[in-house]
Amino acid sequence: MYGSPPTGDELVAVLSTLANPHRLRVVAALRAERTYVSRLARELGISRPLLQVHLRKLQAAGLVTSQLELSEDGKALRFYEVTEFAFHLTPDTIAAAVPTLTPDSKES
Repeated sequence: MYGSPPTGDELVAVLSTLANPHRLRVVAALRAERTYVSRLARELGISRPLLQVHLRKLQAAGLVTSQLELSEDGKALRFYEVTEFAFHLTPDTIAAAVPTLTPDSKES
């Protein structure tokens, strides 16, 4: 996620996704190395189902990617890694993103 400034919808997705302490911890842990769910859950001290919920949200926002691989003993392991991203958040960035927001029918 480099290059052009984010659209309003991209900005909302990323900021709302990162507005959770567990997801911040996941990004920080994956910064060092890619890993699989069970190992990451142990490192973070949270359950695998809860971690998978957070990983899905991070992946939907484009902040992590995953790849299914077979271990030496034939088990399928899904490895996750952080996607390189950078946002320069300023009032100007926000002002430029606002006109690109998708209208929310609930606000009408």
